[in-house]
Amino acid sequence: MLNIDDITYSVAGRPLLEHASANIPEGHKVGIVGRNGTGKTTLFRLIRGELALESGTITLPSRARIGGVAQEVPGNEVSLIDTVLAADIERAALMQEAETVQEPGRIAEVQMRLADIDAWSAEARAATILKGLGFTDEEQQMPCSAFSGGWRMRVALAAVLFAQPDLLLLDEPTNYLDLEGALWLESYLAKYPHTVLIISHDRGLLNRAVGAILHLEDRKLTLYQGSYDTFAQTRAARLAAAESEAKKQEQRRAHLQSYVDRFRYKADKARQAQSRLKALARMQPIMRPQEAALRAFTFPEPEELSPPILRLEGASVGYEGAPVLSRLDLRIDQDDRIALLGRNGEGKSTLSKLLSARLDPMDGQVHSASKLRVGYFAQHQVDELHTDETPLDHIRRLRPHETPARLRARLGGFGIGAEQADTLVADLSGGQKARLSLMLATIDAPHMLILDEPTNHLDIESREALVEALTAYTGAVILVSHDMHLLELVADRLWLVKDGRVTPYEGDLHAYRQALLSGDKPSKADKPKAKRKVYSRDEILALRQEVRHCEARVDKLNEMRDKIAAKLADPALYGEANAAKAAGWNRKYAEVMEGIDRAEALWLKALDRLEKAEG
Repeated sequence: MLNIDDITYSVAGRPLLEHASANIPEGHKVGIVGRNGTGKTTLFRLIRGELALESGTITLPSRARIGGVAQEVPGNEVSLIDTVLAADIERAALMQEAETVQEPGRIAEVQMRLADIDAWSAEARAATILKGLGFTDEEQQMPCSAFSGGWRMRVALAAVLFAQPDLLLLDEPTNYLDLEGALWLESYLAKYPHTVLIISHDRGLLNRAVGAILHLEDRKLTLYQGSYDTFAQTRAARLAAAESEAKKQEQRRAHLQSYVDRFRYKADKARQAQSRLKALARMQPIMRPQEAALRAFTFPEPEELSPPILRLEGASVGYEGAPVLSRLDLRIDQDDRIALLGRNGEGKSTLSKLLSARLDPMDGQVHSASKLRVGYFAQHQVDELHTDETPLDHIRRLRPHETPARLRARLGGFGIGAEQADTLVADLSGGQKARLSLMLATIDAPHMLILDEPTNHLDIESREALVEALTAYTGAVILVSHDMHLLELVADRLWLVKDGRVTPYEGDLHAYRQALLSGDKPSKADKPKAKRKVYSRDEILALRQEVRHCEARVDKLNEMRDKIAAKLADPALYGEANAAKAAGWNRKYAEVMEGIDRAEALWLKALDRLEKAEG
């Protein structure tokens, strides 16, 4: 159990937590929510012991291992699979020791412990995690240096999932994942065998992967049982009750104050007025809920164009003469809301660049309306903002002739207030930077808005505001996002980008999610009647490798048994002077024999599984 008891912590004199408490039972999955800047990441650092509490305690079971995602995996020459395997420190140390250990008793201990932690299937488990996060078999053998920072963050996530700490701390884990990776992570975390705390603004993840919500608000922690939607409903009821009580108290205070104002200086009423003054002083104000105002987005409205606004005929697109997508026959009208589906690397971003004219077609025709304006937002654009300038500087460059008041009004329409407008971008939060980039992408009132992962760094209130803005927007929307909630509420058409083609997806998002989680296998109704499981080539290779490891372990233990047997066969060992030594060798022989029995049992089981797999 994680016990947070009456903790207090401040940053630069500003309290983030005051007498906050919560108890998380062992094995529970808990989502941590709260407005940006309330101290969620700081809470993680306090749990890890990186920061010192001012008061209170945080306790965990003794020897509990705490794990979280590293800032980034170094760009070294170690392969992805080896990087992930190294995250299990105990296994890595035992595997290294097994190569050099000579002492028979220790050999047996090492081999038995390796068997206990299922070390020989580790490579297959690591490969499964990497594949779930979007890495192909070939990419898993490539060095970390071959991947960008965002991809190395996925490797860091894979490493901590593989290590399986007793308390897993994840801070916005889906920010570097696509929809397919996010859905895989949801499924994986739901089955994770230990305690998980997740800071996230992803409603889908919080609805499907956790069983409780820990809310950080007004420097206090409140634990709600159930999914995020359950939490939202419960909290809405509490907010409504608090608001109602606050209004009633205001009315009572106003009534008492009115009486005092009228009669405090009249002799016959002075005593009653004084008693009411005392009643006013005793009334503890009911604080109105500190609910974040829905910080709306205001997209400028484009004029209407004749349909279609964009049409592709037999188009292909790619890089350096190599097509990524071919035979594209697509049409986009101004009222379309289209979500692009497809695994990472299939070409969703390439299609987005073609539609926004950032890439020219290699073949075929692209017909667009003569006055078509396209707005384009991608996560990398947030990173390309000028950090030494203010939001006001950014918009002034695009609208040099507009008055400062008009420029500030534009920023205000995207939730960037007067104070943030004059703040250097380097000092803005991730959510504020995303709002600025969205404002810059839509400043020309585009007829088509292409959004590639627009919700990264936006809190839940801002995501809801974005949904409302996109629903009201009168231009076409092309969406690439891992946020299922956003896609479900905004998109009314689905395009599947797969195998170099882009085709309409006839099912809904729920059907797509089910297909991904089942590994694109047929549904139960479509499966052949034969009950025997069909193993993939990768699974058979993993089973063969496990058999080889088991056989090698048995051979090594047999060698040790023969050496010890030779020692025990020496008559000189049984003199009175060597009684203790003889007892020691007999004990080692018994340990090795026990190890052989276990190793042979594992070997037989592995052989049996391989025989079934190979049919």
